[in-house]
Amino acid sequence: MAFVITDNCIKDALCVDACPVDCIHPRMDEASFEGVTQMYVDPAECIDCGACIPACTSDALFALDDVPADKQQFIAANAAYFA
Repeated sequence: MAFVITDNCIKDALCVDACPVDCIHPRMDEASFEGVTQMYVDPAECIDCGACIPACTSDALFALDDVPADKQQFIAANAAYFA
């Protein structure tokens, strides 16, 4: 896993638009979008390009090594979403 989305996510999908691969879900056009409180990065699909970081307007995206201590639980939450 290269990047992690945390609960600061406002689901504006700007990260999805910036991503060159299809690794951030659920997208706005997916049925599960309304039922989640945030978006998630698929650890198997992410290519570690970092394009999502500057696109995020809510400071919800972090490189794995930069996830704040109080947000560490979102590492597992992102992986679990795709399990």
